[in-house]
Amino acid sequence: MSTTQAGKTQTGTATSLLRFATAGSVDDGKSTLVGRLLHDSKSVLADQLEAVEHASRRRGQETPDLALLTDGLRAEREQGITIDVAYRYFATARRRFVLADTPGHVQYTRNMVTGASTAELAVVLVDARNGVVEQTRRHAAVAALLRVPHVVLAVNKMDLVAYAEPVFAAIAEEFTAYAASLGVKDVVAVPISALAGDNVVEPSAHMDWYGGPTLLEHLETVPVGTDPSAEPARFPVQYVIRPQSEEFHDYRGYAGQLASGVLRVGDPVTVLPSGHTTTVAAIDALGTATDLAWAPQSVTVRLADDIDVSRGDLIAGAPAPVPTKDVEATVCHLNERPLHVGAKVLLKHTTRTVRALVKEISYRIDIDSLERRSGAEGLHVNDIGHVVLRTAEPLALDDYSDNRRTGSFILIDPSDGTTLTAGMAGEAFDTVSTTDASHEEDWV
Repeated sequence: MSTTQAGKTQTGTATSLLRFATAGSVDDGKSTLVGRLLHDSKSVLADQLEAVEHASRRRGQETPDLALLTDGLRAEREQGITIDVAYRYFATARRRFVLADTPGHVQYTRNMVTGASTAELAVVLVDARNGVVEQTRRHAAVAALLRVPHVVLAVNKMDLVAYAEPVFAAIAEEFTAYAASLGVKDVVAVPISALAGDNVVEPSAHMDWYGGPTLLEHLETVPVGTDPSAEPARFPVQYVIRPQSEEFHDYRGYAGQLASGVLRVGDPVTVLPSGHTTTVAAIDALGTATDLAWAPQSVTVRLADDIDVSRGDLIAGAPAPVPTKDVEATVCHLNERPLHVGAKVLLKHTTRTVRALVKEISYRIDIDSLERRSGAEGLHVNDIGHVVLRTAEPLALDDYSDNRRTGSFILIDPSDGTTLTAGMAGEAFDTVSTTDASHEEDWV
C-alpha cells in the first residue's frame, strides 16, 4: 500500500475513524446528549435500551432516561453525574467513532485530560440558561493545551429558553472569542436539545433560523486524520527481538508502534538518545516483510548496522529531535498531592522511563484571564502551569505543537507508581500574558 493509499484509508468517508471527547459542566446534560446520540443513531442494542427503560421506571420516570446509557458506575447513577471516563464505540454508514465521555465536575477535570489526549475533536457542552461558565473555559483550555484540532460548542437545553436565537448567538460569540484567544482555530457552534433530540441526529423543527449541520452531520463530515508522509517518522522501541535460533540465528528486530510518519526500507534514521545513524534494512508486519510502514502501525524494524538499541530508544527520521536532560513543558496536574519544586519523580515518555527532578515551576495559568501567575511554589490538582525538569538521562522529545505523541509525557510518583502530572513539551498558548502574582491574595 502506498502512503497516498494509507492517507486515504485514514481520511476516506467510508473507513475513517473519528476519536472525539465530550465535556461540559455538571448538569449541562452531557450524558443525556451522548445517550441521545447513541439512541438516535441506532447504536444501542435492544437489551441495553430495555435495561435503561426498566431502570427509568424504577426511578419513577415515564420515558427512558438516556443518560443511563453512559453513566455506568453505581455512584454515577445515584448522584446523576459522570465520574469516570466512559468510552463508547459506534458507527454510521459514513464513519466509525470512538467517543470518550468525560466528567464535568471540576474535581474530575483531570479525567478530561485522559479522555481528550487522543481526541481529534472535542464537544464542549453549555447550558443555554447559564452560558459560558468557569468550567466551560477550563474545558476549552484543556482542549487547546492538548492541541485538539476541532472543537464543537453544543449549546444545550435550547427548549428551556424557548429556542431563542439571540441566546444561542450570544453564547456562541463569547465562547468563540475565548477559544480564539487560546489559539483554537476551528470552532463550530450547534444549538441543541439533547432531551428532545433537536439538532443532535435529526434537524430541529423549532429552530428554522439555524442553517448549519446537526451534531452528527458535523461529526460525520469534519476532516480527520493526516497524511502520514507529511510528518517525520518516530518509532519508539518497545521490545528487542532476538530469537537466537538456528532458523533466525542473526535476526535482531525492534518491535513497537510507529508514533508518526512513514518508514521505508532504505530510509536513513537516527537512533536516539545515542545519536547513531543507520538505515532501515527491513520491516516486518504481522510476520510478513513489507517495504514501508505508516503510523499507527505496529511493526518490527531491522537496521542495516549492528548498533546498541534498547527498549525506550527512539528510531527517528529527519529532522530528528535533539536529546536533552533539561525539559521545559506545560503541564496539567492530575493528583490530589501537590507538585512542588524539588520533587523527585519518574518521567515516562513513549516507551522510556527516567528519573527526574522538578527544578522550577515557572508559572500557573489563570483559566479565567489566561494570565501567567508567577511565584508558584507548587501546582495543585487541576492546575495548569509551566515547569522545568532535569532528567537523569537524555530524552528525545518533540515540541508538543509539532507532534502530540512524542511531545507528551507523564510524571509518576516513584514511591507508589501513581500518575501525578500530564506534560506537553513546549509553551502552552502564544497569547498568554505574564503577571507577577506572588503577592496576590487569590494565589497561595
